[in-house]
Amino acid sequence: MPSRKEIQWSQLRVGLLVLAAMVVLIGLIFLMSGNSGGLFAHKLVLRSYFTNAAGLKMGAPVTLEGVTIGNVTHIRVVPAREPKPVEVTMRVGEEYMDGLHVTSTASIAQAGVLGDSYVDITSADAAGPPPGNNAELKAGGSPSIQDVIRSSQGGIEDLSTLIHKLDALIDSLNEGKGTAGQFIKNPELYNRVNLLAGDLHTVVAAIAQGKGTLGKLVQDDTLYTHLDSAVDRLNNITTALDEGKGSAGKFLRDEEFYKNLNSAVRNANELVAGVNAGKGALGKLSRDPEFARKFDDTVTNLDELLKNINEGKGTIGQLMVNRSLYDHIDETAAQSTEFIKAFRTNPKKYLTINLKVF
Repeated sequence: MPSRKEIQWSQLRVGLLVLAAMVVLIGLIFLMSGNSGGLFAHKLVLRSYFTNAAGLKMGAPVTLEGVTIGNVTHIRVVPAREPKPVEVTMRVGEEYMDGLHVTSTASIAQAGVLGDSYVDITSADAAGPPPGNNAELKAGGSPSIQDVIRSSQGGIEDLSTLIHKLDALIDSLNEGKGTAGQFIKNPELYNRVNLLAGDLHTVVAAIAQGKGTLGKLVQDDTLYTHLDSAVDRLNNITTALDEGKGSAGKFLRDEEFYKNLNSAVRNANELVAGVNAGKGALGKLSRDPEFARKFDDTVTNLDELLKNINEGKGTIGQLMVNRSLYDHIDETAAQSTEFIKAFRTNPKKYLTINLKVF
C-alpha cells in the first residue's frame, strides 16, 4: 500500500500536468485568435448579405485588402432578405477600424481555383466614418464554384484542343506517318540512320587520328606553321609599307612621288580640258566640224578603196583575188632570182660582146 507521501507526490504531478496542459491550451487559443487581435481584444461585429455563400464556412478568415483582420462567426439564411438571403456575421479587431468605412464593400473570394472561401473587405474607393458595431457592409460579388469553372472554361477548351491535337499526332506517329513516324516504324530508316552514325563515327575517328585532308588540318602542325609564317611575312610587308620601303611604300610615304602623281593628274586634266576646248588635233577632231567632215571623207575613201581591192578592181585588187596573176608574178620573181644567181656565178657569160664583120 503506497504511503501518504507517495500519494501526495502523484497528485502533485497530475496537478502540474493539468496546469501545463491548460497553459498550452490558452496559448493555442491566443494563437488561433491572434488574427483578430487576441482573445481579450475588443472586437467589432459586422454583417453582410450575399446571394450565395459560395462554400464559405464558419471560422473562415476575414481580410482587409488582403490582410487578415478577423473571422466569420455565423452564417445563416434569412428569407426576408431576398434577393440576398445569406447573412454572414463577421468579428474583426477594433484596431483595424481606421481602415474600414461605412461604404466599404465585402465580397466572397476563393484562395485559388479549388481553395477555401473567405471574406475580403475593400476600402479602395470607400469614404466616410468607420462602421459601428453590428453595422452592415455592402456586399460585392460572391463568385460560386460554377463561376470559377465558367471563367476557366476557355482555358479548359484550349487544353482539350491541345490534347486532341496531341492524340492525333501520336496516332500519326503510331501509323508511321511523317519523318518521325517513319523513324519509329520503319526499321530501314533506322538502319540507315544507324549506318550513317557509324560512318560519321569512323570519319571523326579518322580525323582524330590525323588521316585524310581534314585529319592533317586538325592534327598536323605544318599548316599552322605555314600560316604563322605567312602572317609573319604579311606583318613584315605591312611594316615595310609603313616605313616607306619598296614601290608601294614609296607610294604611301614618298611626298615627291605624291607630287609627281598629282602633277600627272593635273596635266591629264589640262589635256582633257584642251581637247574639250578644241585645241590640237584631238581637239579639232572633237570640236571642228570641218575637220571631222574631212576625216569622215578620208575614212569613207579608204573604205571604198578597200572595198574595190576586195572586189578585185585595179592592179592591187587583181593581185588580191586573181590567182593567175599571183602565179605569174611569183614565177617571174623566181626566174629573176635564178637569173641573178646565174649572173653572179658567171657574169662573163652575159657580158661577152660578139662582133661579126662581114
